[in-house]
Amino acid sequence: MTGENVFIQQLNQHQNIIYKVCAMYMDDVAEREDLFQEITVQAWQAFKNFRGDAKFSTWLYRVALNTAISFYRKEKRKPAVFFTEQLPEHTEYTEPVEEQVHAMYKAIAQLSKIDKALVMLYLEDYSYDDISNMLGITANNVAVKMNRIKAKLKEESKKYYQV
Repeated sequence: MTGENVFIQQLNQHQNIIYKVCAMYMDDVAEREDLFQEITVQAWQAFKNFRGDAKFSTWLYRVALNTAISFYRKEKRKPAVFFTEQLPEHTEYTEPVEEQVHAMYKAIAQLSKIDKALVMLYLEDYSYDDISNMLGITANNVAVKMNRIKAKLKEESKKYYQV
């Protein structure tokens, strides 16, 4: 199988990663499509340097996040709102739980781009080691940042949800 075929197969298998990153960084549908295309181009250009030291999904997250942050800064876009779409219908949610989830999403929207990336990866159940590899920071730094983010989110979400 050629390198191009391997890339396309892996990209098709893991394209949801790119969609999640695009949704996190861009509010507008057209902007998300532009960013999706930019991430795909950057991943293709970088694929020749992919050595397989990490899983393809881990590598793709790193490329996607770096591209999204650069794209966002370069275009000087307005801040994106994180998780603005309605929650998927889930009959198990009670109204207070749904309100708490929305409050948490609003609090996440207030985080910096890097902190949003950390939260997204954490919610995807990546280990601190995997997150550190994706973001290029130490695992200890990830742990410290996550503890600070959790405390901040707990405090911020209180603004949006009162028990």
